[in-house]
Amino acid sequence: MSAADIVATSVRKVYHKDRIEIPVLDGLSLKIDAGEFVVLMGPSGSGKSTLLHLIGGLDSPTSGSIRVGEYNLERMTERELTAWRSRHVGFIFQMYHLVPVLTAAQNVELPLLLFKMSSAERRERVATALKVVGLADRTDHRPNQLSGGQEQRVAIARAIVTDPDVILADEPTGDLDAKTSEEILALLNLLNSEFNKTILMVTHDPRAASHGQRVVHLEKGVLEREERNPARPAMAAS
Repeated sequence: MSAADIVATSVRKVYHKDRIEIPVLDGLSLKIDAGEFVVLMGPSGSGKSTLLHLIGGLDSPTSGSIRVGEYNLERMTERELTAWRSRHVGFIFQMYHLVPVLTAAQNVELPLLLFKMSSAERRERVATALKVVGLADRTDHRPNQLSGGQEQRVAIARAIVTDPDVILADEPTGDLDAKTSEEILALLNLLNSEFNKTILMVTHDPRAASHGQRVVHLEKGVLEREERNPARPAMAAS
């Protein structure tokens, strides 16, 4: 399975409202090793989600550079970024963003429709992804027939069905109860340890953060401090 390192160098992000500049990231530099599970924490407005979006190629920095694996994102066109995201990045959000009229399998299949592959190969990939997240028996269920935790598992299956190098998770347990949250976090641990995925997760929850190998704290757009989790040593990338 694949993995990719992430290197953000002197990244600034400034938004503009009328003539007012709103700085969000202020010269931030961060390196995440291939196969590492890193957690971003910090108060609202500290730049966590902005950094996640920049690393995922959903937005571009005002200055500085971001490299994911062999790709320098600031040098890529929008079309190139779209193609790169579809192959190399899996996104998981607090809101599941499932299509209500589609079954679990059909929701998971959506990213594969961008690729040239046979319907048989798509079905095989979808079945594998749903099996990994423990929903092989929910293939034909629609979102309104699933619990919140099951919906998030479908969203995770959709995120991994293309076999991405990097998984970016923005508050993936924010809408879930404590027991279901632990199940989702255990699944992310599995994707990291068994499938060697590089994972970057934003959370406000210290219990969720304890699942990461390293916790990076942001404050007003800068890296304030970071801590390693001795209970979860980093895995060597294969």
